[in-house]
Amino acid sequence: MEDVLTVRRWRRYGADRLFVTQETGRRVGSVDLQSGEVVADDPVLEPGVRRAAQAYLRADVTELALPMATPGVGALDAADDAALQAWLGGDDWDAIDLDGVRAERGSSVRTRLERLVDEGWQVIHDVPLGRQGSLVEHLLIGPGGAFTVAERRHPGQKVVVDGRSLEVDGRSMPYLRDAKLEAGRVRGLLLSAGCANVNVRGVVVVQGDLEIRSGAVQSETVVMARQDVQSMFRAMPVRLDVHRVAAIAHVARQRATWSR
Repeated sequence: MEDVLTVRRWRRYGADRLFVTQETGRRVGSVDLQSGEVVADDPVLEPGVRRAAQAYLRADVTELALPMATPGVGALDAADDAALQAWLGGDDWDAIDLDGVRAERGSSVRTRLERLVDEGWQVIHDVPLGRQGSLVEHLLIGPGGAFTVAERRHPGQKVVVDGRSLEVDGRSMPYLRDAKLEAGRVRGLLLSAGCANVNVRGVVVVQGDLEIRSGAVQSETVVMARQDVQSMFRAMPVRLDVHRVAAIAHVARQRATWSR
């Protein structure tokens, strides 16, 4: 019996993404329609995620079900891949050195966080909060504590953190406030689910020209450049032992924790 992929679009709170799942509900991957980033839970399934996204965008429907291509066979042909990249806002992709582009972009925040797993950290992606449809991009739990992690992309722009303010090319942005509120909400739900004395801090990961000026407050919300993600979490003082990390992560992985 052939496996079926389901593609759904999620548009809330400024985000616009396609989520690709199997019939069992297990996630296969996602496509960020704003940045063009394609994430596959298993790298060999990335062509299938791309094909599913391209088919969905062509169909112009609310939800699409289609057969899952065999790994290695379902890669997009040049025309289809160019069409998908054009929809995502790309340039003439046939003329771009994709290897060079990937090297310049570096690893995604998702990948960088997952590299910490072997060092005692646990990471949960796309955590749904309540019934309103909002998502926490990443929830990271490990020796240094518990953190909500959100990425803000401003390539080529100047991002300045000064005191409790964050500006992008001189324009004030609410990222620090939003991260603090999100972390507070996650903490409240973990406490309600039985995680006593848990503390959660917000983290904003910036892709751009980041400057953190002296006097910037990093106690409530931490701001870091994408390339510093691993080193900064590794350098944090130990606040949770391995058993506490496992216990909090176990609660955080339960759907009931976030549906209150």
